[in-house]
Order: sequence, then structure tokens, then C-alpha cells
Amino acid sequence: MDAFSSALNELLVDTYRSIMTVEEEMLKQTGKLDLSIGELHMIEYVARDRQRGKTISEIARHLELSLPSVTIAINKLVKKQYVKKVRCEEDGRRVFVRVTPLGSKANAVHRYFHEQMVRAILREISEEDRGPLMRGVESISRFFRKQVEEMRKNRSGHREAEAGS
Repeated sequence: MDAFSSALNELLVDTYRSIMTVEEEMLKQTGKLDLSIGELHMIEYVARDRQRGKTISEIARHLELSLPSVTIAINKLVKKQYVKKVRCEEDGRRVFVRVTPLGSKANAVHRYFHEQMVRAILREISEEDRGPLMRGVESISRFFRKQVEEMRKNRSGHREAEAGS
């Protein structure tokens, strides 16, 4: 690996770890949220659709987790009173997960954390550096989204091949 590639790798790994550490520390400092980062991100996704809620399948697909894992996590969040399960009025077989007032509060704390993080970053970056930063981060994001899409295609192709044998 050349010097630039090595430095970029270090920067990406360090940034990822730092963001995760800061998020975890934010959770600890609130002291009121008995949630993991994963649970918080699950609540965040469910909160996107307050009225309808999200199905277990939608949550699993979005977070790329197995249905059993999401079911277990949602049941824990129900016990902690951050979410509730509600049967669909039109089709009683369907169950939606919705945030409770406590879940909404946890989501607001998490959103506030992200807002503060962005504000703090922007204080450190000059106006002229903001455009190049956005373009660079967009390129990185596109790269990782492409990688995820490829992995999904390969995974589904692998499953189809297994089913055909």
C-alpha cells in the first residue's frame, strides 16, 4: 500500500471508531437511556414513520439483520417501553412497531447528539473547505453503498444457487 492509501485507511478506520466511541459515550453520559447503539438505531428507524410504524421485516431489511434477531431486539425494546407492537386494523396478521413517548425521547436525544456533532465539525471547517469535504464524503458514501449492493447481489445469487442444487 502506498503512503496515501495507508494514511487514508488509517483515517477511515480511526474516524469510524471515533464516531462509535463518541456515540457510546453520549449514551453513557445521558445515564437515563438503557440502550445499546444498535437499539438506538432501531428506534431511530422505527421513529421515521410515527403514524404507521414499521414491520419487523422492514426493520430487518433496513438494518440488514435477520428476522429472529430483530424480533428478539424489538421484544426487549417493548419490555423497556421504548416501542410497542400494534396490530394492523385492516389485516390483523400484520404487526407494526411504533415508538412510545419514551422511544421518541430517546430518538430526540440521539438526533440532538448528531446535530451537535455536525455543528462542532462545521466550526472546525472553513467555508471554502466545506464543498470539497462534502464531495469527498459523498464519494466515500457512494463507494460503500456500491460495496453493500454488490455484497447483497452476491449473497442473493449464492442463495439462489443453493436453492437450485
